Amino acid sequence: MNTLSITDPLPHGPEHFDAAAFAAHTLSSLQNLAAVLDHTLLKPDATRTQVLQLCNEAAEHRFACAMVNPAWVPLATAALQGTGIPVGVVIGFPLGATLAISKREETAHMLKHGAHDIDMVLNVGLLKSAQSADYEAIRQDIHGVVQIAHAAGAIVKVILETCLLTFEEKLRASELALAAGADFLKTSTGFSTGGATADDISLLRGVAGTRAGVKASGGIRSLADATTMLRAGASRIGASASVKILNELAGHAPDPATPAPTY
Repeated sequence: MNTLSITDPLPHGPEHFDAAAFAAHTLSSLQNLAAVLDHTLLKPDATRTQVLQLCNEAAEHRFACAMVNPAWVPLATAALQGTGIPVGVVIGFPLGATLAISKREETAHMLKHGAHDIDMVLNVGLLKSAQSADYEAIRQDIHGVVQIAHAAGAIVKVILETCLLTFEEKLRASELALAAGADFLKTSTGFSTGGATADDISLLRGVAGTRAGVKASGGIRSLADATTMLRAGASRIGASASVKILNELAGHAPDPATPAPTY
């Protein structure tokens, strides 16, 4: 596969993704909205009880997946067995600075334990080093995970951590991820200096076109937030407030005694 250098052109997606039509369809029913929400629990202090609750909610509402940390994948897989709801897991999380072989081995283990959605973190430091050899190392890092995941019928979302990147770095990261075979471009871990923004979603969609999905994550806590991201071009949303978002669409007033969850 050809590599990219700092002087290479950055082509945009070959076809137009109709964000307005996708958003309108997604927001037309609870079922459609639930199908694009990755119901997420990545807090370091998440307990077994909380993970099981996440899985129960994912099965009840038919969310796109239940997204957990690696240690909880076996539990989530068992809890969701027979429901048709996949388990998602984060790889190289949250910094992305682990060895490429570690990301591959972690991915392989998670797949054996039943994970289907692999959300891996790009090596941000290598990207910002802005060297051709580093770009190739990033592509190989992603491609190694993609190969293992795709061989098992799984999908890969690459977390770019957009809050740490310049405009040019966001473009470069997106193209490297697409060149490596990523299924989705994803904005954020939710553990850095910022989360998803409409501008970043629009930018990632402009690069991806219809070649890949775009996942908005980090700081999405309301139906208004989700709507903004969908209209900007997101086709998947990661949130811990998924149930609240569905309730808002259903017209249910949020319980003032219930604090808003954090990603």
